[in-house]
Amino acid sequence: MSHNTAIEARRRSAVSRGVAGKSIYVDHAKNAELWDVDGTRFIDFTAGIAVTNTGHCHPKVMAAVAKQAALFTHTCFHVGPSEGYVQLCERLNDIVDTGAPNKSLCLTTGVEAVENAIKIARSATGRPGVIAFGGAFHGRTALGMALTGKAKPYKTSFGPLPGDIYHAPFPNEYLGISVDEALRGLDLILTSDIAPDDVAAFIVEPVQGEGGFVIAPPAFLKALRAIADKHGIVLIMDEVQGGMARTGRMLSGEHSGVKPDLVTLAKGLGGGLPISAVVGRAELVDAPHAGGLGGTYAGNPLAVAAAHAVLDVLKEDDLCARADVIGTRLKEALIKMAGDHREIGDVRGLGAMVAFELVKDGDPSRAAPELCNAIVAEAQKRGLILLSCGTRYNVVRLLPALTIEDGTLDEGISIMCASITAALDAHKSE
Repeated sequence: MSHNTAIEARRRSAVSRGVAGKSIYVDHAKNAELWDVDGTRFIDFTAGIAVTNTGHCHPKVMAAVAKQAALFTHTCFHVGPSEGYVQLCERLNDIVDTGAPNKSLCLTTGVEAVENAIKIARSATGRPGVIAFGGAFHGRTALGMALTGKAKPYKTSFGPLPGDIYHAPFPNEYLGISVDEALRGLDLILTSDIAPDDVAAFIVEPVQGEGGFVIAPPAFLKALRAIADKHGIVLIMDEVQGGMARTGRMLSGEHSGVKPDLVTLAKGLGGGLPISAVVGRAELVDAPHAGGLGGTYAGNPLAVAAAHAVLDVLKEDDLCARADVIGTRLKEALIKMAGDHREIGDVRGLGAMVAFELVKDGDPSRAAPELCNAIVAEAQKRGLILLSCGTRYNVVRLLPALTIEDGTLDEGISIMCASITAALDAHKSE
């Protein structure tokens, strides 16, 4: 029996089945590669779901964490604050362009950032309502689930959920949902479900993550900005998955030219350590009373040190530019494959946040989730780790480390294309 198989059996006895995961038990990892407990090498096109944008165990990140660990690992910022936290907020304030002076707070997880952004918006406006969008993913806590626009597996059996949350359509050109149609849906909510004067915030992913890497058209985000300005609504951009140079810009919303009021950050910020942040207009972030925000582990010194190193690496190695190079090579390979296979219905992405959607007979209305699963499984057999996503479970997402070597990237693309071909051949023979 392999070590993987043995650990998998133990997992089934000890770990909640609600915690899904692959049956690859990692022994060690470096940059864009990892090795399981049986010694099998895998190329990683997931980066821990856009967390290790600077690669697994980046030397500068590891050194920063080790240096901090030798000093202290935790004091709780509320009890024994440290300069690193303050300095990180200063750096994040400079990165995010809201068109006004910014302030920040550090937290632990993406959904914690989302919840605190909502708290800030409600405190600043005195309003209860929040409008999110279909296909969105904002986390697994009660409020995170309520904001998320995908029922299964995130909401199923976990209700009731918090109220005063509404979902408007999200534009999706491939599925025929235009910007105008999405805005009409939003207008219907604002006229029939909740008055604009009762809405505290819009929360939107400029590039939807779990929703299938669907890109918000600039015209849509500009319209949201205009509506928010007209009615005093806070515009929150969730950059948890799309931020930290992933799309070729530090933040995915920068592609649109639209300035948010608040931004949520996490994942790639910590290079593998748990840290998140809310960054935004100072008068908004200062709205909650003292003691209303924070948390025991929020801004943990080890994670703060890692975040500083990540920001250094992103700038020094120009990883925004590298993301564009990686994304171009991924899309070129997939577009070529799509020319030969109608089942690849759409190839999309910004920077190194790339996805391809699988359908039957080239028909966008006929999702092919079984084929999607087959491609992911075939790739794993061949030594490449992929992930699926999408509201119809038919999208393969690609999130390689922005530090991936050219040779490893090419090898991964070759395995990906071979896996697509093999899965399609098997699917057609069934």
